[in-house]
Amino acid sequence: PRTVPERQAPPMHQPSHEPLRGPDFSSYAPEEVGWLLQDFSHVTLEAPTEEREEAIQSGGAHYAESLPVEYQPSERYQELFRAALDTSAARIARAVGAVTETVLAERSPRPVLVSLARAGTPVGVLMRRWARHAHGLDLPHYAISIVRGRGIDTAALRWLADHHDPSDVVFVDGWTGKGAITRELSDALAPYPDFDPRIAVLADPGRCVDTYGTRDDFLVPSACLNSTVSGLISRTVLRADLVGPNDFHGAKYYRELAGADVSEHFLDTVSARFAEVAEAALADAERLAATDRTPTWEGWAAVERISQEYGIHDVNLVKPGVGETTRVLLRRVPWKILAQRGAGADLDHVRLLAEQRGVPVEEADDLPYTCVGLIHPRYTRGATGADGKTVGTASDKTADRTADETADRTANKANTANTAGKAAGRHERTVAAR
Repeated sequence: PRTVPERQAPPMHQPSHEPLRGPDFSSYAPEEVGWLLQDFSHVTLEAPTEEREEAIQSGGAHYAESLPVEYQPSERYQELFRAALDTSAARIARAVGAVTETVLAERSPRPVLVSLARAGTPVGVLMRRWARHAHGLDLPHYAISIVRGRGIDTAALRWLADHHDPSDVVFVDGWTGKGAITRELSDALAPYPDFDPRIAVLADPGRCVDTYGTRDDFLVPSACLNSTVSGLISRTVLRADLVGPNDFHGAKYYRELAGADVSEHFLDTVSARFAEVAEAALADAERLAATDRTPTWEGWAAVERISQEYGIHDVNLVKPGVGETTRVLLRRVPWKILAQRGAGADLDHVRLLAEQRGVPVEEADDLPYTCVGLIHPRYTRGATGADGKTVGTASDKTADRTADETADRTANKANTANTAGKAAGRHERTVAAR
């Protein structure tokens, strides 16, 4: 059960912070997004994946209190990203158009886009670009932190209420998995009824929102990478010694990764397809307007079933959908990947990452998603994967081998003593065994 102290304390006064903007914070142009965050670039927050996983699962730390070491993609993986972007750019542009038109028609004629950092931020930028392209609108766009189990950044929420009409605020995310963040946002906004808790997403394979561009579970290339496709910004951080009750949550700006940054390339490649998909996107929006889009939460039900079938018994360790599965492989300790039988190029990058990490991919016939990532249950650095291989780091494995060799030497000594005990009789043998 969640407790009040876990969450950001209610405020006593309005924080004086202003949004951070590029190029001082993020590689995005300053007009593309204002980050309602603190800059933690000077703080060492990264920890090895295995250490983070053990601490998170043991209850010793929350995932938002540290950062994973940024994954540096191989040339082969970067080639897959570029190929996936070329293949899916028009499909993404069409979904961006459909969800933006739905927001403009049903939520507000001049919405304030507030993306959930960081997966929502590239989508928020694209929606802002669509509104300008199709309607000549210059919409405000901000990025805000929300943390599963701890709620939304209340200081940032108050800043928004001070500067905009809360009824115009539309929260934006990249995609839905099982709907955990959808539920988190609804719970977090309960004390703030002026804000609409419904999230607008590019893709809703979990069927847990009513404002989306598509419900297909396909590859959104912005899920393939970490900060290098998100303005060089880390995921958000909430830690008691860094974030006070009146402070914004924080994040890091990885300036040193500028040479690998594809954030603008991703946005420009998708935006360049707006004109050719405009007619189809408008038709999609009209069709969605006449469709019953009531959330069915099919994704959540599927996750609960998978959790039971595989003996995991923790829905937080089951990550459904292409985007969430990619995150498992990039940031967590994966156990195995379930893939829809016959899934094609959408899973090329997943298969490559799984191969690089020694994670088995199992094909399944009854998945409502293209794939599902399973985090290693009950993880410790001595745990083994589904194929019997240890999932620890190289140094962990060396330590394990050293421990095994020590155990062998101890056993040999015990055997020697036991042999001597046999010669001395039953009493001595018992003592030697002890």
